[in-house]
Amino acid sequence: MRFAKYKGPEITNIEAHNERRKEKYASNPDIDLSRSKHNFHLIEPPQRYRAEAERQISAAGCRTRKDSVRVVEVLFTATPEFFKGKKLPEIRQYFEETLRFFEQYQSRETIISAVVHMDEKTAHMHLSFVPLTPDGRLSAKEIVGNQKKLTWWQDKFWEHMVVKYPDLERGESASQTGRDHIPPRIFKEMTRLTKQRQKLDQLLAGIGPLNGKKRAAEISELLDVYIPAVEKMRTQLKKYSTAFTSTKAENEKLKKKNKKLSESLDKATHESVLKQLKDAKLQREYQEALAILERIPPEVLEEYAKPKAAHHTAEL
Repeated sequence: MRFAKYKGPEITNIEAHNERRKEKYASNPDIDLSRSKHNFHLIEPPQRYRAEAERQISAAGCRTRKDSVRVVEVLFTATPEFFKGKKLPEIRQYFEETLRFFEQYQSRETIISAVVHMDEKTAHMHLSFVPLTPDGRLSAKEIVGNQKKLTWWQDKFWEHMVVKYPDLERGESASQTGRDHIPPRIFKEMTRLTKQRQKLDQLLAGIGPLNGKKRAAEISELLDVYIPAVEKMRTQLKKYSTAFTSTKAENEKLKKKNKKLSESLDKATHESVLKQLKDAKLQREYQEALAILERIPPEVLEEYAKPKAAHHTAEL
């Protein structure tokens, strides 16, 4: 169970994703549009998300600021292993139960949409609601709360669901794990960046007096793509900065713990450690992507710094 808050234009973006309004999803290659016909709603949106949010807020007589949270989205899911072998009616029952849980704490009238996606790696439900309190105030802060309240939500969700699904284990809140969820696309982007770094490494390794000018031009061309990609990755990783174990000692400790867990077959904790190792590898690869820039010779950087128009003139 994860919460996300939305204030303005981004509400249209989450609606486009949740309601599958786009023909292509470049940002999420895991979506298999051939399976989208199996997606289903437990609550259908009466109109567009933003319009419905504004209608509810207006009806409640709430004042809003530009930075007011108008829509909160809750993601409900479970592990792929939990859903393995379950037929569509059984999966539907699971998400109907999650909806019953949520309606104990938030009025159904405030829910704009509850849609289950079956066309990605793991079945999950996006539940979008207007954060109106029982006494008619707009307060995402009060409903979602701080880290303590988020832990409370996880506890209550597990307590409710485990009655019908005794195999379920309690989800880990960010306050306990000390990290946010890193989307799969970040790892895919890092794989692309690593390939570019390896190519840059090869070009730098082979540079010399005889081919310096030619190599400088090749490196400069690669940097046009590489530097913005590193900058983009920096921005994204900053958002998930709590995800990383920063020292080599911590990484070694994780590897030893992982080996021990493999022997004891404690699967749930084992998966948690594997994720931490994966996150640590992501950070290490980013640091390597950054470090290679320090090795670029000054004359190559001078070539790269030249205005592009000057390059074209020289070629002509």
